[in-house]
Amino acid sequence: MMALSGYFGLFFAAMGAATLLPMQSEAVLVGLLLTGQYATWALLVVAISGNVFGSVLNWLLGRSIEHYRHKRWFPVSEARLEKAQRAYQRYGRWSLLLSWVPIIGDPITMIAGVLREPFWSFVLIVTLAKASRYLLLAALTLGWLGVGYSISV
Repeated sequence: MMALSGYFGLFFAAMGAATLLPMQSEAVLVGLLLTGQYATWALLVVAISGNVFGSVLNWLLGRSIEHYRHKRWFPVSEARLEKAQRAYQRYGRWSLLLSWVPIIGDPITMIAGVLREPFWSFVLIVTLAKASRYLLLAALTLGWLGVGYSISV
């Protein structure tokens, strides 16, 4: 039962980290990897799935929130929204490869929804970006690249 709660915790940390909430999933993944009590491949699948799911929530929010852009309570000014849209249009869907980057990644996924990026291309590119980040983090943590930390219990 304890192992299952680790996976659930990682999923929700990864999902939250991919939304506009100020959360970190990397520390959770590293902590679970270092315990040695979880299958590495399962942790990676859970972290990637949760993080991509959070980005899909941003995409859905972007698709639905644009209807309200002229409302007084809208959280982003018209000028900032147009600036973000111009940047996305300039660099295109490949800017989604930066979806893993803190601070800028989450708004990029939301703007992709506002600009009606097709769902399957969105999911494919975001999954590639997020999987690469988590794989590199696991490789560094477990010393697969010849660098990393070794913990003796």
